[in-house]
Amino acid sequence: MTYKLLALDMDGTLLTSQKKISSRTLQAVTELSRRGVYVVTSTGRGFAEMSDYRDVLDAMHFGILNSGGLLFDFKNDTPVKVHGLDEKTILQLIDFGLTERAMIHLLGVRHSIARDDDIQHMENFSMAVYHDMFNRICVRCDDFKKYVREHPGEVIKVNLYHRNEESRDRNLARMEPLNLSISFAEAFNLEASPANITKASGLVELCEFLKIDLAESVAIGDAHNDTEIIQTAGLGVAMGNASDEIKRLADFVTLDNDHDGVAAAIEKFF
Repeated sequence: MTYKLLALDMDGTLLTSQKKISSRTLQAVTELSRRGVYVVTSTGRGFAEMSDYRDVLDAMHFGILNSGGLLFDFKNDTPVKVHGLDEKTILQLIDFGLTERAMIHLLGVRHSIARDDDIQHMENFSMAVYHDMFNRICVRCDDFKKYVREHPGEVIKVNLYHRNEESRDRNLARMEPLNLSISFAEAFNLEASPANITKASGLVELCEFLKIDLAESVAIGDAHNDTEIIQTAGLGVAMGNASDEIKRLADFVTLDNDHDGVAAAIEKFF
């Protein structure tokens, strides 16, 4: 099989544990793009959270962002497809977050929104590694409901970062009747997207847009929110640091994210 598209998760996959891209992996991605293969992100991150990685974005024409809720054309700086949450559901999710004293994080087309006090205490939510980035890129907001009402149709995904597993599980139970796509990639977070919107649905839409057969795509990931895309792509690859569940679903397991697992997979399959 000659593969025409490579979809890469960011955290735990393309990025090392220190949230960096190694020189070997960057070179492999850049060279693959030069050879005419579409290299795209498939990440739970929003557009604003990609700002530190302009070097690798230069090799990417498109991104599957917000866990499939946003297809973005990086070269032309424009969204291709947007799947927003409805206002009623967003307000319910905000209430769930407030009830559990969770960190509420709203993702739009171009902006990430959070409370400053939560950002300054991200260690309370097992998210300290992201503090520097959030501190630089987030729009500050203390009244999320007011923000949502003043920005209709703009919120694509809601992240709730909890203080412990029990708190997360209580909100998971509250969210289950809402007909959402729910996933998690961090310790105690929940990612809420519209029903049937996943990284996999984003891959399907992008392949249709580019007129590429799904069988000609490869997806690499490591976490729960990579489950569907690894099963949907023509070839699903799990990182060496992935959970055992993800490894069982994958067609191949590469090296971990601190040992250039992405570069190793590129060298093997492309």
